[in-house]
Amino acid sequence: MITGFVFVLMFVGCGLHFDRFLTLRVFMNLFSDNAFLGVVAVGMTFVILTGGIDLSVGSMVGCTSIMAAWLMQNTHMHALAAMGIPLLFGIAIGAIQGYLIARFNLPPFLITLAGLFFCRGIALLISTASLQIDRPAFNALASYSISLPGKASLPTASIVFLAVVAIAMFISRQTQFGRNVYAIGGSSASATLMGLPVRRTLILVYVLSGFCSALGGVVFTLYVLSGYGLQAQGMELDAIAATVIGGTLLTGGVGYVFGSVFGVGILGTIQALITFDGTLSSWWTRIVIGALLCAFCLLQRVIERHAARRKSNGTGLYAPADTADTADTADTADTGGNPRAPRAGTKDKPGDYGAMVSRT
Repeated sequence: MITGFVFVLMFVGCGLHFDRFLTLRVFMNLFSDNAFLGVVAVGMTFVILTGGIDLSVGSMVGCTSIMAAWLMQNTHMHALAAMGIPLLFGIAIGAIQGYLIARFNLPPFLITLAGLFFCRGIALLISTASLQIDRPAFNALASYSISLPGKASLPTASIVFLAVVAIAMFISRQTQFGRNVYAIGGSSASATLMGLPVRRTLILVYVLSGFCSALGGVVFTLYVLSGYGLQAQGMELDAIAATVIGGTLLTGGVGYVFGSVFGVGILGTIQALITFDGTLSSWWTRIVIGALLCAFCLLQRVIERHAARRKSNGTGLYAPADTADTADTADTADTGGNPRAPRAGTKDKPGDYGAMVSRT
């Protein structure tokens, strides 16, 4: 994959330029620091594969983050239950958005934009301040990690991210639901004619996106040990960028979950590069991401045109030699193997003496 090659090239290039960059510790930190974005990008991948878009994921992360923090700080609810309720909230919002899009054929851009405002409003209604979380069970879960060689570790956020990626890859490639997602992205009208459950699949896709964005909010809370309603502003754009850089076409039907993982890795590498350099402004991250996004969009367009050109030069309607051979075969079949015999179902036109003479 091109995205994987770009990621490896960037990572190795940074390692050659900076000391102690090519280490397992830095590599694992790329994904542990961006695990919440990776979880959100997985859900976004399914949405874009259908040709849709979900602008509510960033607000959902902030909403579920402050919701989980408020529940843990102001109730006697167990930490796991307090993190489970935001997940149910994300599923409910995703189901509502998916139903409106699938049932009434409304534009995903507008429906999820409404979800963006709704979730951000709910988050600020809960609290406008940052809430620190001080619960033993939550702190134990957040501090848990698996030790790896080279002083590297695999924290809870990374474990959740890897589990989500593995499950999503299985769903997308090995289940009927995943095949339906690709079929709808290829052509929704054709999928409907094939008898596929288009509406149900679209609803489930947005449910999955809502769940992943809510889970991303929980993972973000584990990462920062607090909740804040204004967190993750613009994260929906980062998730879209990671997905597109990962090779998923915005028109739908083409893409891979693992490609989005590489997209997240590229964004993380850019951030690590700026951190190691120490002299660059953090805004260079946005500049480089914008340039990469444009480059990958142009590359996708080139690949699409090349594929269309190969298809038109193949066995399609515009291949005259193949068409002529097909017509000759059909004529021979209709006349019982004798190309000079009259075809079945044809009649001589008045005055067509040439045809009658040729048959005698």
